[in-house]
Amino acid sequence: MTALYEAEVVHARTERIDRSFRHRVYLWLVDLDALPRLPCWLRPFARFESRDHLRPGRSIRQNVDSFLAEQGIDLEGGRVLMLANARMLGHVFNPLTVFWCHRPDGELACVVAEVHNTYGERHNYLLRTDDTGRAQVDKAFYVSPFLEMGGRYCMRLPVPDDRLLVTITLRQNGNTPFTATMRGTRTPATAANLVRLLVRRPLMTYRVSALIRRHGVALWFRRLPIIPRSGR
Repeated sequence: MTALYEAEVVHARTERIDRSFRHRVYLWLVDLDALPRLPCWLRPFARFESRDHLRPGRSIRQNVDSFLAEQGIDLEGGRVLMLANARMLGHVFNPLTVFWCHRPDGELACVVAEVHNTYGERHNYLLRTDDTGRAQVDKAFYVSPFLEMGGRYCMRLPVPDDRLLVTITLRQNGNTPFTATMRGTRTPATAANLVRLLVRRPLMTYRVSALIRRHGVALWFRRLPIIPRSGR
C-alpha cells in the first residue's frame, strides 16, 4: 500500500488582498499497520514517529485508535491509511495530515484531518465524508495569524488512488477568504524513486516550513492585519 505522491500545493487568499503561492512537494501514503521498511542508509530521510502525529508515547496506529475511541468509534482492526510528510534529518512539519480510517470489510468509517500550525500546536478534525469525499466542519483551531477564528471548512478528501486531490475551503461571513488545494500523482515507493525525489526536492520538510514563514512575512509587509492568538 505504501506509495509516494509528487504534488503541487496551492494556497490562495481572497480577503483584503488577493495573493496565492504554490510549491512542489512529495508525500507518503502509508498503511499504519505496515509502515515502510527502508534500507538503513535511507532511514534518516524518511521516518514515521508517533510524536509527530496526534499524541506522543505510543505507535501512530494506537494514537489513532485512542482518538477514535474517545469519539465512540471502533475500527475493529480495519486499515488506516496516512498521508503525510516523513521526518527528514530530524525535522518534519505537516500542515495537514490525513488519516483514512476503514472498517474490516474495507468500508470507510471516517477521516481524521490533523492540522498543525507554526506554533507547535495541533488539532484533529473528525470528518464523516460522503461518497465523493466531501465533509464540512467548524473551524476550531488557530492556524494563520492573518485569518480570524470562526467560520466553517468545506473539505474534499477522497481516498487517493493514482491521483491525489485534497481541497480545503474556508467560509467566513458569507465569504471565502482562503482555499488550499493539493494535487498529485502516485509513484511506487521504491528506494530509487525516493532517492530521485530527495535529489529533486532536497531538504523538503525544512523547505515547507521556510516557505510558509516566507509567505507570512510577505503578507505582513503588505500590512495585512494580524489576528492575535488570544482570540482563539
